Amino acid sequence: MRFVGIDPSTKTGFVALDEQGEVLRAKELTGVGSADPKRMITMIDDIMDHIQKGDQIVIEGFGYASQQAIQLGGIGWGIRMALMRRGYPYTEVAPGGVKKFATGKGNAPKEDMVQPIAEQWGFQHSSDNVLDAYVMAQISISLSLTKELGAILAPRHQLEVIDTVLNPKAKQKKKRKKKAK
Repeated sequence: MRFVGIDPSTKTGFVALDEQGEVLRAKELTGVGSADPKRMITMIDDIMDHIQKGDQIVIEGFGYASQQAIQLGGIGWGIRMALMRRGYPYTEVAPGGVKKFATGKGNAPKEDMVQPIAEQWGFQHSSDNVLDAYVMAQISISLSLTKELGAILAPRHQLEVIDTVLNPKAKQKKKRKKKAK
């Protein structure tokens, strides 16, 4: 069994860990060429070439404040559709959950994730996308252990992220304001 983290972006981070948490693959995938949609298609195909049957996959949820929302939405949905088409289940974790799992703060800037990842897991990489994917692979391990054992020993902030993923709160409908007549 492998634990996989995917950080969908114009440069997608991909990390696969073995059952002991050792890195099997850590890379940034960019696709071929510079023009979309060919670059996006080849990147998604490359991601799918790295996935194996039985992988426990965690993918980062959509960041709604992004300047590149349409492009990142296309990449993110493309990856999700390719996973679904091949029958690979995945778990989505919000960007704030990924940051909180690594640092204890859901609003930590990317540069503040480097040191906690190195200190806690001994992992370093030059790509922010690969670092995010690594954290998601660690979340995948924690999710698997929690489902298998019922509970795990981890820092409180990590347990809170796992609980949020396993027990999502129902979304409340927004109330519409009545128009004045």
